[in-house]
Amino acid sequence: MQQIARSVALAFNNLPRPHRVMLGSLTVVTLAVAVWRPFVYHPGETSPIVKTIEIDKNQLRTLLPEASEPLDQTASDDELPQDEIDQDVTAETGTHDYVVSSGDTLSNVLNQYGIDMGEISQLVKIDNDLRNLQLGQQLSWTLTDEGQLQRLTWEMSRRETRTYDRIDNGFKMSSELQKGEWKNSVLTGEVNDSFVSSAQRAGLTSAEISNVIKALQWQMDFRKLRAGDKFSVLMSREELDGKNEQSQLLGVRLRSGGKDYYAIRAEDGKFYDRTGSGLARGFMRFPTVKQYRVSSNFNPRRLNPVTGRIAPHKGVDFAVPIGTPVLAVGDGEVVQAKRSAGAGNYVAIRHGRQYMTRYMHMEKLLVKPGDKVKRGDRIGLSGSTGRSTGPHLHYEIWINNQAVNPLTAKLPRTEGLTGKDRAEFLAQVREVLPQLKLN
Repeated sequence: MQQIARSVALAFNNLPRPHRVMLGSLTVVTLAVAVWRPFVYHPGETSPIVKTIEIDKNQLRTLLPEASEPLDQTASDDELPQDEIDQDVTAETGTHDYVVSSGDTLSNVLNQYGIDMGEISQLVKIDNDLRNLQLGQQLSWTLTDEGQLQRLTWEMSRRETRTYDRIDNGFKMSSELQKGEWKNSVLTGEVNDSFVSSAQRAGLTSAEISNVIKALQWQMDFRKLRAGDKFSVLMSREELDGKNEQSQLLGVRLRSGGKDYYAIRAEDGKFYDRTGSGLARGFMRFPTVKQYRVSSNFNPRRLNPVTGRIAPHKGVDFAVPIGTPVLAVGDGEVVQAKRSAGAGNYVAIRHGRQYMTRYMHMEKLLVKPGDKVKRGDRIGLSGSTGRSTGPHLHYEIWINNQAVNPLTAKLPRTEGLTGKDRAEFLAQVREVLPQLKLN
């Protein structure tokens, strides 16, 4: 018996610490349930009368570990904030655009948005070429209200675009070959009222304006442009039967407050400054000094453990003690810092034009709307406010108004071009810059 006990103890000590804690907790709970029985004692009786306590399913759910999560994230006052730029530039609702980077596969691109591997496998099954994405190619897709893939568009080259539409039992592929003539054109203008209306007068379409804003999003706040600021845009447009079929932004120059800002497209489909340095401002992976245990993962089809209803979990829950400093993961502007019924004390930060992060259920807020924050700045202290049954931090990342998995999302990085790629880019810059003249 002693030999068995020693063997059990040795095996227990060799387990990883999280496993030891979990096993120990389960043992304690099991013993407590076995020993303890609630009873009502009546004086004068020789034995107590045991009272049976019934627990219904809803009460049982609140005892689960997953119950220390937000009870409901779909609160009307928790919508993503928008501004006049978002409202002026028209875009297809729910569409996400992505430029293929080195090492990307279709599965790691789509899976970060919660798209099932089964759907990804169906796409690859009908078109095996999807296994070989190339650097700089463009992907865009839309989702159904249930988070399923509705349509995927793969811009393989300037000439060919493939589209995959959902049908009853999978997806249907169609291919479009463009045969027009590509011509470069420079469009210049001066800001008089808003940038959007000024760019439209210069001859840019809504899609082209959106691309210009995205290219300069890390350098320029377009809401703060002043009358008299100037811009020059180099577009490559395909003409077919006298009409523009599609276009590609090659470079942009914007002069504001006497300073020039540049964004020039490289062969990888991304934009850099004149020296080949990256324009994006890097993000931290976690909103805390150290990484804490994940108590609930990102899940767009999550079954709420308390209500028993389907309620998408649009972020990740970290099991952090109350009072833990919460950090901004990247440079940006605080657009919301308030208390709501669902999210408790929460903060929303806009990073550039495409990225938004949200931090919920905090005990205390340390910022206010309009504050500029840097990566690593303290924005609050963690807690358990709002619809939450235990201390934790709920953290979300949104790209183009769409929630993504914070643990796997491709985050902006400040890397620039090096070696041969940089030499080729600088040669391209020498051709583009003379064309970006300001009137």
